[in-house]
Amino acid sequence: MKQYLFIAIFVISFLMYGCSSEAKKEKIEDLDFTVVEENEIPEELKTVIEEKKEAKFHMSYSNKDKLYIIVGYGEQATGGYSIEVPTLYRTEASIVIDTNLIGPTGEALAKKSYPYIVIMTQYRDLPVEFQ
Repeated sequence: MKQYLFIAIFVISFLMYGCSSEAKKEKIEDLDFTVVEENEIPEELKTVIEEKKEAKFHMSYSNKDKLYIIVGYGEQATGGYSIEVPTLYRTEASIVIDTNLIGPTGEALAKKSYPYIVIMTQYRDLPVEFQ
């Protein structure tokens, strides 16, 4: 009898954990953001981007009440790329971002490029989840 009770408690605990972890991934709200222009990126952040730009990367950076989220797509053979942000939202446990690299349209520049995007949103004490 004790064996069945233990199994029942285990199964209920497992189901409750599964439900709570799913709830933590549900979107609570979309977040407003601004794409940061090159000349407005904090200097220390520019330095890090410059060091990482040749390979794909993603990172977050905060100062005071602002959260910067950076996604880089590494070296590309040509210029003319853009990056869109279709998704930026908050869950109970994280901030979720999704970006897409959009290829050159029309005539692409013949020199290499290192496309990246820096977005700024209100600071929240949550980890950033990159999709």
